[in-house]
Amino acid sequence: MRIATWNVNSVGARLPRLLDWLQTREPDVVALQETKTNEAGFPTAEVEALGYQVMHVGDGRWNGVAVLSRVGLEPVSRQLPGMTEPRYAVADCGGLRTVSVYVPNGRSVDDPHYAYKLDWFAELRRTLDDQDPAQPLVIMGDFNVARTDADVWDIKKFDGSTHVTPPERAALESLIDWGLVDVTARPGKNDRPFTYWDYRAGMFHKDLGMRIDYVLLSPSVTVQDAYVDREARKGTGPSDHAPIVVDVTLP
Repeated sequence: MRIATWNVNSVGARLPRLLDWLQTREPDVVALQETKTNEAGFPTAEVEALGYQVMHVGDGRWNGVAVLSRVGLEPVSRQLPGMTEPRYAVADCGGLRTVSVYVPNGRSVDDPHYAYKLDWFAELRRTLDDQDPAQPLVIMGDFNVARTDADVWDIKKFDGSTHVTPPERAALESLIDWGLVDVTARPGKNDRPFTYWDYRAGMFHKDLGMRIDYVLLSPSVTVQDAYVDREARKGTGPSDHAPIVVDVTLP
């Protein structure tokens, strides 16, 4: 099974690229984030024409997540308990429980959104209390956290910033401590598997990026290959994120 995650930064703006990517990479299960559209605005018909079932939650603002599957899709949850923004979708896809997440950005450490981000992570962790690590599960998406200093191009540039603070990193680590495995993807360039590059100042071409998108798998799922699809970040009108593509075998 081929699974993938991609923050598309507006599914409307990225639709031709998304449809081409689905046809050329042929993933079986996809988690999308930051669709920036409501239910009616999601291109369900276009995606279904390629053989995928679709689950999307969004309200048209700076959020929205989806799960796409061509191996069956049974919706499980459309909302993270206690949270109202559409940043969480769960579906069972071909024997794999698939969770698409778009963790709040946090803005700045003195902003109420930062506390909201940590609360959101805590609720996400609580959803695992009733799960069995032995069962096939993936939580993938944009976590808006760099797990280590090596996951940003220059940690000195992030002094006092979100995405690298100890509480954010501890929140991400709590998911891994539960039993999930942070999949190591082959980088598209150089030696660090960055998944995000700001649009400004030639950051992408200089490879001044961040690793803030993750595929967290239960240990019962075997990884055959994983890579950052840097090619999808190139060209005209790309998202500022690259997809992560992972080939797995289910138990």
